[in-house]
Amino acid sequence: MGSIISQLVVDSADPERLGRWWAEVLGWELTLDDEDEVWVAPHADDLTGGLLFITVPDAKTVKNRLHLDLRPPDGSSQEEELERLLRLGATTVDVGQRDATWHVLADPEGNEFCLLRNSPAQLAAVVAAERAEAERAEAERTEAPSTAVRGSAEV
Repeated sequence: MGSIISQLVVDSADPERLGRWWAEVLGWELTLDDEDEVWVAPHADDLTGGLLFITVPDAKTVKNRLHLDLRPPDGSSQEEELERLLRLGATTVDVGQRDATWHVLADPEGNEFCLLRNSPAQLAAVVAAERAEAERAEAERTEAPSTAVRGSAEV
């Protein structure tokens, strides 16, 4: 059995402000552990799997090497979710993504994150269609007459 991720820790100048922002973005609950730590998770009593915002003295200076990928919720589109995130205070970021199907954004303290194109239901439909096509192609391949050639004689 592998390790369990307890939380993703986010360094912050103002953990409460940034934690409240992410709680609003994700629709999660916020718990103020103390003035230097803020816990954000789907449910306030969740002990793992959330975001822990902690106070650090230094400001962010370079692109994050780890970031969150968000999806629009079912019933929404990428464009609608992008508008919502921008209204909440996200900013667009250019990291050289060019014509990508996702948007790169930053939270109020400059931490990058991505907004992907498909909602969970849309992604499930795409994956199901791809699997069905792969199964169909495999069935055609295995049902087709097979001939093997060894030397000049068919076997």
